[in-house]
Amino acid sequence: MATEARRPGRPATLEDVARVAGVSRATASRVINGLPTVDAALRRKVEEAITATGYAPNRAARSLVTRRTDSVALVVSEREQRHLATPFIGRMFSDPHFGRVVSGLLRELRPAGLQTVLMVADDEASRAQVLAYLRQGHVDGVVLVSSHPDDPLPRMLAETALPTVLAGRPGRAAALPYVEVDQRAGARLAAERLVAQGRRLIGTVAGPQDMPAAQERLDGFRGALAALGVPDLPWAEGDFTRAGGAEAMRRLLAGHPGLDGVFVASDLMGLGAVPVLLRAGRRVPQDVGVVGFDDSEAAEAAEPALTTVRQPVEDMAGEMARLLLRQIREPGAVPPSVVFRPSLVVRDSA
Repeated sequence: MATEARRPGRPATLEDVARVAGVSRATASRVINGLPTVDAALRRKVEEAITATGYAPNRAARSLVTRRTDSVALVVSEREQRHLATPFIGRMFSDPHFGRVVSGLLRELRPAGLQTVLMVADDEASRAQVLAYLRQGHVDGVVLVSSHPDDPLPRMLAETALPTVLAGRPGRAAALPYVEVDQRAGARLAAERLVAQGRRLIGTVAGPQDMPAAQERLDGFRGALAALGVPDLPWAEGDFTRAGGAEAMRRLLAGHPGLDGVFVASDLMGLGAVPVLLRAGRRVPQDVGVVGFDDSEAAEAAEPALTTVRQPVEDMAGEMARLLLRQIREPGAVPPSVVFRPSLVVRDSA
């Protein structure tokens, strides 16, 4: 290999790389653009020359060859809720679930050389901006986190043919792969744990009933209790926040002060619900057993630590990334959706 790299004072060029590697410009270009039709020995020479010259590819020119941007969008879509005191973005970053999703995605996307662009659609105007950006070819694919059944984004993205994976089953039919946990099976694990401990007056702090995951957790819990011979349960609706869990627990206790078991449909709500029980003089778990859902940091932060249903969020997000990468690398591929099994993590609250 030639030892001369480039003249000082100017950026290295593709020609510099080819000269140092002792290959043609076309061969150097194929290596830089990730094309597979290059002998392994020549590829190593070009890679060494890139290091020696300090060459930085022109991403705009590279995208003309590969038709790739090497970036994907993580789109978080939420129904507009202007009446809430805390803006949606603030609530999103305070929710440990979101951080776990990002961690799992990056674990797969970074080694593949893909950058992640975070986009938020929480009203009609921002949704239109997000869709316009995606349609203009700025990203190679989309991971969509959407929790409401009337969200039009899944259908709109399906119509663009842009590689897309959904975090959770869509509320409306959309020809897109999704990854989720078996919500009903998780709720059944919570019911079985409480009943096995001899609890009989069991209530639940449910999630927002306009969200499919929350509906399935409530329905699954009620169905499991019925199958176990426990009568219909009292429940109060929360909003998957700590404050919402506390408020729902207060309502539940006001109507049913003798509760001896509670299924809280998210750990974050459990972090708010448990102190309400303790302030009411109800010991956890001696008087009231509490089971959460998620197995997030909030479960360990609770006092006592929450027994909870684990959904492997990082693994689920990693699977979303793999499904997306397959669509990007194999245009036209429609990978199957994946449903993960939950498990029960026993701690101190039940």
